[in-house]
Amino acid sequence: MAHKVNIAEKLASFDTPFSPKIVAYLNDYKVYVGKVQGEFVWHKHDDTDELFLVVKGRLTLQFRDRDVVLEEDELFVVPRGVEHCPRSDDETHVLVIEPRGTRNTGDVENERTKLDEEI
Repeated sequence: MAHKVNIAEKLASFDTPFSPKIVAYLNDYKVYVGKVQGEFVWHKHDDTDELFLVVKGRLTLQFRDRDVVLEEDELFVVPRGVEHCPRSDDETHVLVIEPRGTRNTGDVENERTKLDEEI
């Protein structure tokens, strides 16, 4: 049964940056929210694009050849296979869409790699 999701409430339910929480599924995609503060990890997703939507704050998507700065209510799709590193000086809230089973750190496995967690 479908139900509505209050994104602000979901984001308020946790504090840890870089700890994505799944809030919905769309066909074979997961929709998750997360908090970014500081620099994440350079990584890429060889098999999928990744959509970032800034809900609150300001997110910089670093690429090897440029940076893309996203303000609130702006989105950007990182193409598959493109190395990137999300960063934010202040706490930023994001909504991300990517296929189920996609690791948050892409081709990298380290202490920031998180298993899918629903809230």
